Amino acid sequence: MKSQDIRSKFLSFFEEKKHSIVPSAPMVLKDDPTLMFVNSGMAPFKEYFLGNAEPKNTRLTDSQKCLRVSGKHNDLEEVGYDTYHHTLFEMLGNWSFGDYFKKEAIAWAWELLVDVYGIDKDILYVTVFEGSDDDDNLELDTEAYDIWKQFISEDRILKGNKKDNFWEMGEQGPCGPCSEIHVDIRSAEEKAKVDGKSLVNMDHPQVVEIWNLVFMQYNRKANGSLEPLPNKHIDTGMGFERLCMVLQNVQSNYDTDVFTPIIREIEATTNKEYGKDEKVDVAIRVISDHVRAVAFSIADGQLPSNTGAGYVIRRILRRAIRYAFTFLDKKEPFIYRLVDVLSKKMGTAFPELKAQKQLIENVIKEEEASFLRTLDQGLLLLDRIIETTNGKEILGSKVFELKDTYGFPEDLTDLILREKGYTYNVVEFKAELKKQKERGRESSALTSEDWTVLLEDAEQEFVGYDTLETKVKITRYRKVTSKKDGEMYQLVFNLTPFYAEGGGQVGDKGYLEDINGDVSYIVDTKRENNVIIHLTKNLPKHLNESFKAAVDAKQRNRTECNHTATHLLHQALREVLGDHVEQKGSAVHSKYLRFDFSHFSKVTVEQLRDVENFVNARIDGKLALQENRNVPMEKALEEGAMALFGEKYGDTVRTIRFGQSMELCGGTHVKNTADIWHFKITSEGAVASGIRRIEAITNDAVKDFYFENNRSYFEMKDLLNNAKEPVKALQNLQSENTDLKKQIEGLLKDKAKNIIGDLKNELTEINGIQFLSKKLDLDAGGIKDVCFKLGENQTNLFLLFATEQNGKALLSCYISKELVAEKGLNAGTVVRELGKYIQGGGGGQPFFATAGGKNPDGIEAALAESKNYLI
Repeated sequence: MKSQDIRSKFLSFFEEKKHSIVPSAPMVLKDDPTLMFVNSGMAPFKEYFLGNAEPKNTRLTDSQKCLRVSGKHNDLEEVGYDTYHHTLFEMLGNWSFGDYFKKEAIAWAWELLVDVYGIDKDILYVTVFEGSDDDDNLELDTEAYDIWKQFISEDRILKGNKKDNFWEMGEQGPCGPCSEIHVDIRSAEEKAKVDGKSLVNMDHPQVVEIWNLVFMQYNRKANGSLEPLPNKHIDTGMGFERLCMVLQNVQSNYDTDVFTPIIREIEATTNKEYGKDEKVDVAIRVISDHVRAVAFSIADGQLPSNTGAGYVIRRILRRAIRYAFTFLDKKEPFIYRLVDVLSKKMGTAFPELKAQKQLIENVIKEEEASFLRTLDQGLLLLDRIIETTNGKEILGSKVFELKDTYGFPEDLTDLILREKGYTYNVVEFKAELKKQKERGRESSALTSEDWTVLLEDAEQEFVGYDTLETKVKITRYRKVTSKKDGEMYQLVFNLTPFYAEGGGQVGDKGYLEDINGDVSYIVDTKRENNVIIHLTKNLPKHLNESFKAAVDAKQRNRTECNHTATHLLHQALREVLGDHVEQKGSAVHSKYLRFDFSHFSKVTVEQLRDVENFVNARIDGKLALQENRNVPMEKALEEGAMALFGEKYGDTVRTIRFGQSMELCGGTHVKNTADIWHFKITSEGAVASGIRRIEAITNDAVKDFYFENNRSYFEMKDLLNNAKEPVKALQNLQSENTDLKKQIEGLLKDKAKNIIGDLKNELTEINGIQFLSKKLDLDAGGIKDVCFKLGENQTNLFLLFATEQNGKALLSCYISKELVAEKGLNAGTVVRELGKYIQGGGGGQPFFATAGGKNPDGIEAALAESKNYLI
């Protein structure tokens, strides 16, 4: 059975059981601070489990893209070494929100596996929760056990502990016992030797879990205690790739038609054969898995970067590149070519892969080229470390520096060192790595208390499109503590005019005022699992009273100007550059806007001017806002509204139109484009291959921009003695300055030649080495010329020269190459160590290196210390 058929059979089966089929949500989460990525099928439905929203149908089914690389469910380092873990995987799921429970979930799972897919029941095992004797004091899940007895013999029903059979969303929230379904696909001979039940949950590659049925019946509170949920839910997840392995009668996920087309392409591109060498096999599995994760991430709008979710994606891609570099001998980009195979295989089920194919290829190719350059640089740095190391063990701190500063992976460092007969201090390296992780955890750690409920209110209402001020009641609150912000309070209102951060737009600020005139300032507004949360440093005094909630009108207005401008900018870019332009990200603040978009080349000055003029023409046109709420999604798209890949939309949407610009948008906007006043682009540049970024300002920020420019203009004109043509006067000055610089350089070169003889006479001998340390009145280039001139025909020369230029210190060290080889001296080491005297640092080659610093007063001490290298 082909993988496409396996997926469609699953969805059709549950559709017949009155489940609504929903599309996979984007992998990157935008309103859940506890997760970077969707790491399980239930993550997109957390708002329903938490009771923050109600689904239109209490029964849902889907095939959800999931990514497990960080946090509790971290599979990254296992990927490639076994045959059943992945970074990106599909989770087939069926969901019940307060509808059916264990009886139906178990019966339907059995019906689908045995009757529809035709899996032999004699290769299946199931587990149930055995209970716990810890603080939770939970009993055996006899309800699930008794239901399973109707379908499978009791010797195949295994009791599992809390680790394997009690599923929790996180440290807080809905949870409950679960029942796993495992399959044993070993040969008959292997089964005769070892009973399958002894291998369940023992990480055996052919005895694996394929489906987990979670029975959500408890809520974990902040104090660790459990309370029953008012409504019980079903959350099931079946690993699509593992199911394909079983139904296609193969022994590995990588032997299924999900992966084989990619593996065949890797073989063809690298001239390596899968299945002949274990190291090659691991590398091929790593690459075939990782290209899927990276491609889907980029399609969902998350580009590789140095922070947050983007850094995780970059790590995954770089892991694939270094496996190709080390084990497949690929020294040029090639992974991007696999995207074509992937989009053909999975593009029907996930159309975003086809739609974003060109962008995905461009970004991956650029990332490959960049990291391959990093690997080349790392190899040079590693050679220098080896040259300066006494003995055969490299400091662990040096290996960590290569990884942390230069992105050079430690396992590649280890491989190269072993080839050269070296090792590194692993204990020291791990200690440095642990310190880094602890620093990261401390900076991001957030502790939350339980919500204190003041008022039962099923649904929160946002009124901020129509008013900036209203009377509210606090329905619940909790205290949160983080290293960054200290103690804060999160407040939830029954209705709110405050816009929560989302869609690129920042959250509103403002204040709460009680009947006595006491004010609590709202410093930010965020959305968490479909709840609008208001952050304040101080808890209001009269919690049960009504409050006046007021948004900072000035900041909101500036933000609205910038948000509307992004819509007009999007329209302008498509008009000027072409319809291939698509929004790839935005940030809408009160002071500026940032807009990322797909485009293959730098935007020219003329094109930027055309874009600016286009937007300002719409501002001058005084276009009125046309807003429509609760529009059916299909109708909005038919009317021409633009939807963005990577965004999660509901069945009904809100459309924003200004003239011919029409987009799906939940943000706030001006009532008329004239309110923007003016639009000014401040910068344009590349974010990644095929992705450009424009930063711009509007309204008050433009006024400030022109005021500052005007002030600078008159200051410059004043310096030019009020020249009638200041630009021409400035050009003349630049020309004169260039001529003078050339004259000075010539004079310095002559000076350097003239002092060579004097410096030769000043050389002294220390332990058979010609030595000189001296401060010279030359620039860096002049000193270098002097060093190499003095070094001609010399085999035992050690020089340290210093100079002071523009309040900065410079050290230059020259050592004859013969001395470097015979005595183990290194100019790079010398300037790095002496650099501390001038409060700086530097480096270079073993025979010549320089260091710069901000403390010229330390020059004499550095010069005095230099002779100690020869004593």
